[in-house]
Amino acid sequence: MGNNNTSIFSHTNNNRRAIMNNNGISFDNLDNNVENLIQNAPVSDSVRNFVRSKWRELRAQNLNILVTGATGCGKSSTINAMFNMGAANMVEVATVGTGPDPETMGIVKYEIGNMTLWDSPGLGDGKEADIRHSHDIIDKLNERDEEGNYLIDLVLVILDGSTRDLGTSFELINSVIIPNLGDNKEQRILVAVNQADVAMKGRHWNHEENKPDATLEKFLSEKCDSVRRRIYEGTGVDITPIYYSAGAKEEGEMQERPYNLTKLLYFILQHIPAKKRLAASMSVNRQPEMWQDNDSKDYSEKCQRLTAEGVTRWMAVGAGLGAAFGSIVPGVGTVVGTAVGTILGGAVAFFSSLFG
Repeated sequence: MGNNNTSIFSHTNNNRRAIMNNNGISFDNLDNNVENLIQNAPVSDSVRNFVRSKWRELRAQNLNILVTGATGCGKSSTINAMFNMGAANMVEVATVGTGPDPETMGIVKYEIGNMTLWDSPGLGDGKEADIRHSHDIIDKLNERDEEGNYLIDLVLVILDGSTRDLGTSFELINSVIIPNLGDNKEQRILVAVNQADVAMKGRHWNHEENKPDATLEKFLSEKCDSVRRRIYEGTGVDITPIYYSAGAKEEGEMQERPYNLTKLLYFILQHIPAKKRLAASMSVNRQPEMWQDNDSKDYSEKCQRLTAEGVTRWMAVGAGLGAAFGSIVPGVGTVVGTAVGTILGGAVAFFSSLFG
């Protein structure tokens, strides 16, 4: 738990605030802005129509993420911290369990634009419940979309960093999830250790700066290494876990500042198909304060580049269309046409405003 005088902040106006770039392009209204940009781009009609068609195809990409973990690991806290749950297609946001019984009793579906989160029940609720939950998870992992591909693009498994007893979590990962991931197992699973702020009983957490001290950093790194070894020994699958803190939120109280949330987003963008990164990026929490504290300052730039790269890969396939080539984002490469460049500029500017 953080120091309430230094690490909490209000949720009020930030949730409603549109993030704008220097040209007044709102990420909240990106489709209309992109259409205007395409219409006014100094390119031929054939290029303009091509870019418009590719943009619509890109925006139609649906991203599905299954979030799972043992009871009490902080799935709902992570969902609320990371994603724009105020825009979700549901009655209310994910509920954080505060009592002895878990709040999430079945797989719950949250739709935010073109992203769907599947919040699965955690294991650890008893033998019969765990069997039922395991079957539900397996069924979801084997579900196919209309094109015959696996519906779930990524499984985010959250571990509780405050405990040394991760037996239930390893059972979930090694016996339930990994055997049902298909061929591309390493790419479809991400393991993240939550509640870093209360590991080692919270004794080595710097509340003023909202980060671990050197002792806790070493402990958390070793914990991630241990998790990696145990998964590899049990499955032969090599996964690189990361640690973070979603920020505690008790019922009726304000959210504490997360830590390494931008790093978690970066790893998510790495694992999902490039063409679906825009769907994830457009669904993130719009409160800049949620993304401030990380173990490195370059994750925001990495998120920008991965998102831009995803747009570039999808859009830049018509080299014979006669459009001008130009460098759009340093280190990302070139894209076809000035219209595509303007689209990238609008999308990347969102991250610059959000992460600062």
